[in-house]
Amino acid sequence: MDWGMQNRLSQILKPDSGHTVMLAVDHGYFQGPTSGLEEPGKTIEPLLPYADALMPTRGVLRECVSPDTQTSIVLRVSGGNTMARVDELSDEIITTSMKDAVSLNVAGVAVSVYVGSAHQKQTLQNLSDVVNQAVKYGMPVLAVTAVGKDMVRDSRYLSLSCRVAAELGAHMVKTYYCEGFEDVVRGCPVPIVMAGGKKIPEKDALTLTHKAIQGGAKGVDMGRNIFRSEAPVAMMKAVRAIVHENASVDEAFDLFNTEKNT
Repeated sequence: MDWGMQNRLSQILKPDSGHTVMLAVDHGYFQGPTSGLEEPGKTIEPLLPYADALMPTRGVLRECVSPDTQTSIVLRVSGGNTMARVDELSDEIITTSMKDAVSLNVAGVAVSVYVGSAHQKQTLQNLSDVVNQAVKYGMPVLAVTAVGKDMVRDSRYLSLSCRVAAELGAHMVKTYYCEGFEDVVRGCPVPIVMAGGKKIPEKDALTLTHKAIQGGAKGVDMGRNIFRSEAPVAMMKAVRAIVHENASVDEAFDLFNTEKNT
């Protein structure tokens, strides 16, 4: 790898552990004022110091994130659809140029792919086009294996999605946890980061995190299970303990409760 590529990847996947805790705040690009992200700046500010990487859109990055942050940025660059057309969210385009990503000094860019959807080819083309541009600048690409309402999140489907994304040149893949997650990881030659998904109880989210890390994930990219927690900073610290310090679920949950009470 070029030095720039290695340097940017080291900002996302921390060299001391090889893992990452990402905070996803890009939901508004298709959901609008998502619950917990109505005022993105207020949500992001207290959590930013505890995130290894933040995943926003360029609009939120410019308007809601302090430019003196030391947290790396993985910029969402695909979009073009909304919940107003929930029947086919896969109809996406590339919304942000690589030149803009470089001018924003981000550590990586993120693109959704919808394998098996009506717009499968289009989203895979999006990923390929971004990779072709990104490698010229030493920019890592995170492929997000988005799942439509009719798609089953099982190991067979996620293995297919992750492997195709890696084959097309993605440097990392974000995907969901499933039974047989170890098979998904084994079949993907690039690091996998687990997506947090819908809000679930805190201990359940910590259990999911622990299973993913034990199953070979290089980290998590959580949004709603962090910023919609009853104690978001405490939850972020508990997740970090599992990802970076190999804490057990009980140890992390005890940390969450301790931090929540203080």
